[in-house]
Amino acid sequence: MPSLRSLRWPLLATLVLLSACYKPGRFVWVDDYREPQLQQQDESYLIRRGDVLSINVWNQRDISSRIRVRDDGRISLPLVNDVEAAGQTPALLARAMEQKLKDLVANPVVTVIVDEAQPIKVSVLGEVRNPGKKQLEYNAGLLQALSEAGGFTDYARDDALFVLRKEPGYPTPVRIRFTWEALSRNEGNASAFRLKTGDVVVVE
Repeated sequence: MPSLRSLRWPLLATLVLLSACYKPGRFVWVDDYREPQLQQQDESYLIRRGDVLSINVWNQRDISSRIRVRDDGRISLPLVNDVEAAGQTPALLARAMEQKLKDLVANPVVTVIVDEAQPIKVSVLGEVRNPGKKQLEYNAGLLQALSEAGGFTDYARDDALFVLRKEPGYPTPVRIRFTWEALSRNEGNASAFRLKTGDVVVVE
């Protein structure tokens, strides 16, 4: 079994690589962080490969279906060719399907509900007891990620918790800073912050 000392070097190397993605010292406090406008729209959940969707076409039981998004990101329904689902909100997918059905059904009304959302996948690095990749339930926050990582080591700084997040239009990840006090007391935006697949949590 590898010793803790031998495991520490690969983790340090990973942190060095991550540190090259942003300028040291540059961050935004979570209370000042604003998500891109695209993510603030209603029903902001973006459908992912593997999600199970309930699609209901009003008064058209034969077309309505419960279906899983395929690995290519598409779904297929009776009378409808492949429709791109991954990366769209349920509302946008419903509107797209209405457009495809309008020549086949009079005044089609489609609703899309995500029945089963795929877990999110994040990495937790730094001063935690069990670093590495973690799989969390959709809508999980930073507390859940830290719990999955076994909590802090004795060397962790409780005011230096960061989430590195890639955002469209930004060449480097945004570095969002948290404090343990705000998280544990459910204060400010820290308690409402939700992780996304691809996020990297770093505890310094």
